[in-house]
Amino acid sequence: MFPLRDSIPSSRAPFVNVTVIVACAAVFVFELTLGQDLDRFLQAAAFIPARLFEPERFGAGLLYNAQTVLFSMFLHGGWFHLIGNMWFLWVFGDNIEDALGHARYLLFYLFCGCAAALGQGALAPSSTVPMVGASGAIAGILGAYLVWYPWARIKTFLFLGFFFTMAELPAPVFLVLWFVVQFFSGTLSLATAGAASGGVAWFAHVGGFVAGVVLAYWLRRSGRVRPTPRYAIYGE
Repeated sequence: MFPLRDSIPSSRAPFVNVTVIVACAAVFVFELTLGQDLDRFLQAAAFIPARLFEPERFGAGLLYNAQTVLFSMFLHGGWFHLIGNMWFLWVFGDNIEDALGHARYLLFYLFCGCAAALGQGALAPSSTVPMVGASGAIAGILGAYLVWYPWARIKTFLFLGFFFTMAELPAPVFLVLWFVVQFFSGTLSLATAGAASGGVAWFAHVGGFVAGVVLAYWLRRSGRVRPTPRYAIYGE
């Protein structure tokens, strides 16, 4: 299940969204230049839960861990990891930036990314596996989209076994299905290899999504957002 586009136009240029995408791409190109030094770079720059939860083992202070949490959102483990994340951000992020404004959108994005990393880390506090990727922050964007744009429709590329098709799904259907896949994939990983193993940090996705939903509800109730009105959707 892969999103192609959504039905809601933006009323302002997604300056921050595009900047984040370019920054992630630039950092990934830098990673490619490191060659054999990449593993050492990731050990130093990526978020490692054990450094935060067991600082006596590493001598890493709170400031150093905070830096790695933030910087890890701009690191990626491969081309597919980068392209998949950036495409989701391109499809959904512009509307959230439209609703929040540029500065608050950046803060929202970083907050959800931090919540995602800390949530995954809390499940595996002794893990020494570097955590990289913007997935947790982007999951927060998806959570906000669910709260603020439940009437939107998502043009979706669907994989059905050996067959594939395209369909226009209501945003809640797409986003809830996405969340269910993340949750049960994470639960399965806990039951098999455990959260401290390598691979996809599924509960970072879950934690980021939940953080996005909760924060989006609070922002809407406090009158601090202006989501695109329903009548502005294409075709209505």
